[in-house]
Amino acid sequence: MRLIIIAALAVTCSAFGVVLVRYENRQVYLDVRQAEVQRDRLNEEWGKLQLESATWSLHSLVALEARRELEMLPPPPGDIVVVRLEASR
Repeated sequence: MRLIIIAALAVTCSAFGVVLVRYENRQVYLDVRQAEVQRDRLNEEWGKLQLESATWSLHSLVALEARRELEMLPPPPGDIVVVRLEASR
């Protein structure tokens, strides 16, 4: 009789252990899936930001914004000075 009680207690503890481990496994799996979704979303956003950065760094776009927003104009040809550096030996 005593052996049956000990065996039943061991089986019950083992069953609770299995339930607990499966629950924790599901929680970790959900965390991993959520992290993967966030990773994919961030990769997509990173790609968009790289494309936007490449677009904004185009010389013609920068020049256009400088003229339109800052009212900047290129200097007249007479005001341009070319400085030549001699090669140091």
